[in-house]
Amino acid sequence: MDSRLLSERSSVFERADPYAVSDYVNQHVGAHGIRLPAVGHPQASLSHRQFASLDLCRISYGGAVRVTSPALETIYHLQILLRGHCLWRGYKQEHYFAPGELLLINPDDPVDLTYSDDCEKFILKLPTALLESICDEQRWQRPGQGVRFLENRYQLQELEGFTGLLAMVCQEAESGVPLPRVQEHYAQIVGSKLLTLMKTNVSRESLSGQAASFERILDYIEHNLKQDICSEFLAQQASMSLRSLYALFERHVGTTPKHYIRQKKLERVRACLGDPSCSVRNITELALDYGFLHLGRFSESYRLQFGELPSDTLKRRG
Repeated sequence: MDSRLLSERSSVFERADPYAVSDYVNQHVGAHGIRLPAVGHPQASLSHRQFASLDLCRISYGGAVRVTSPALETIYHLQILLRGHCLWRGYKQEHYFAPGELLLINPDDPVDLTYSDDCEKFILKLPTALLESICDEQRWQRPGQGVRFLENRYQLQELEGFTGLLAMVCQEAESGVPLPRVQEHYAQIVGSKLLTLMKTNVSRESLSGQAASFERILDYIEHNLKQDICSEFLAQQASMSLRSLYALFERHVGTTPKHYIRQKKLERVRACLGDPSCSVRNITELALDYGFLHLGRFSESYRLQFGELPSDTLKRRG
C-alpha cells in the first residue's frame, strides 16, 4: 500500500532538521507546533505534492515527536498510518493508531498526536470549500455550521477501493504533465467518496416525504449514477424497510437493488464510451467517475454484461 502513496520524486526533505520540516508543513499542510524529545537528534523526511485544491504529504519525524494544534480551521486532515504507531489524544479518550488505520480530523478538532520513532504517515489535506461545493452540486443538505465527519477512526480496508483511488491520485500528481482539469476532477471524486463512505452530518437529498413509487426510485437512481447508492440508503430515502425495497426490485426487475444500480452504471459508461460527442480522456477516469474503484473488477463486469471489454467499445467509436 505505502509504496504507491507518493514516491521519491515528490521528496522535499530527506533526513533533515524536524523544525525545518515543521516550518514547511505549517506553510503547506496545516498550522501546528512540535515538541522534540529531550535527547537524541531525530531526522525528518517529507514528500509533498499540490493537487488541485488538495495537498498530498508523506511525513516521518524520526523520533517520538509530539504534534499539537488548537484546530485546523478551514481544512480537513485525513491521516493514514503507514509505519510505526501514533498516539492520538481526544476529549477524554486516546487511541494508538497502527499501520492501515486512518484518522479524520475535522476543522474544529484540536490536534494532539505523538509519533513513535519509526512512525510514517500519509496526509491528505482537503479544504472545507471543496466538500461544501460537492454538497451544493449534489443538492445534499449540510448544516449551517459546516460539514463534519461524525467518526474519526477507520480501518482503511473498511473503505472499499479508497486506497486504490489515493494511489491513482498520487500517480497523477507525479505525472510529468499536470492537467488542472483532470486534477480537479479527481479531487471532486476523492471528496465525494469520503462523504459517502464515512459517517457525516450531511443529509443527502430525499426521494420523497412518504413512501416513494418504484418509478420515482428508478428516476432517483438514474439521476445519481455517479454517487454511491447503497441499498440501505435507498430504503431510508424511499421511506420503506430494506426488505420491502428488495421485494419491490424483485417484483419489478427481477434482481437486487445493488445489481440493478451496477447494471445502470455500466450501461451509462458504455453509452459514454460509444458516443463520439461524449468527452472521454481515458477509460480509467470514466470508470472512477461512476464509482468503479477496482478497475479489474470493472473490466470483468463490463465484459460479462456486454460481451466485450471497455477498450473494444471505445475503439469502435471511430
